[in-house]
Amino acid sequence: MHYGFIGLGNLGGHLAASLLRAGFAVSVHDRNRQVADRLVEAGARWADTPEALAEGCDAVITCLPSPKVSEQVLGQILAVMKPGATWIEMSTLGRDEILRLGAVAAEKGVDTMELPVTGGVHLAAQGKITMLAGGDRALFDRHLPALEAMGDRIFHMGPLGNASIIKVITNMLAFIHLKATGEALMLAKRGGLDLAQAWAAIQASSGNSFVHETEGALILNGSYDIAFNIDLALKDLDFAMQFGREFGVPLELAALTEQTYVEAKAAYGGAAQSPMIAKLLEDRLATDLRAPGFPAKLV
Repeated sequence: MHYGFIGLGNLGGHLAASLLRAGFAVSVHDRNRQVADRLVEAGARWADTPEALAEGCDAVITCLPSPKVSEQVLGQILAVMKPGATWIEMSTLGRDEILRLGAVAAEKGVDTMELPVTGGVHLAAQGKITMLAGGDRALFDRHLPALEAMGDRIFHMGPLGNASIIKVITNMLAFIHLKATGEALMLAKRGGLDLAQAWAAIQASSGNSFVHETEGALILNGSYDIAFNIDLALKDLDFAMQFGREFGVPLELAALTEQTYVEAKAAYGGAAQSPMIAKLLEDRLATDLRAPGFPAKLV
């Protein structure tokens, strides 16, 4: 099975590297040729264009920053993909978008599987990221060895479109937890507690969360650097609010969190790191949330 991988950013580069380590034939492409250098050195084949990549692959994986870019790249690869090939979309798309684009691919005889991931870039680097697949079960089984090379917790969520819903749900929860963690740490700081000890106590308590353990640590370091920016968070929260309206579910916490991200974008810009919503509270209260011994990045 020869895989093509388009989109070698913070996440995609690690996932493509995992495929290579597992012995798969991998061709790669990105608008920035330099990000592919280490993969080519590890045995990947470079393709100058998406079309050149897709011509020789059994499956093409895309890991791209926006639905607009995904649709553009899909149009390029479908022009040359052979019938029976697979498009695996790892970008976060809305359900209607993946269903529409899957139908476009089907017209060309190309199968579609959605494969958003969750857990963070550091887990992608370790080959331990969680993968959420949507699509035909036989298609999932066909590509399961590649999925197992990239992640260690793999869920088949059902037909195409289902994975986009659960991905948005997990991201929505992560953003809500991040807002809560910032507020909890600020309570601890203003209450006179040692922040490192408070972080550890929360970690060992019923109030713990994955976000507290990971992004909370980066807040205490002051780097906030999870390689995921405010614009991406707002995109995902907008998807969540759309689902809330569609399914008739009031998402009060998500709405409050979305407003916090809107304020953070106004203050720091859309390219700022997602955990900087905690910095809004730090700036408002002129109180920093620093503690020694916490990492600048997750490893």
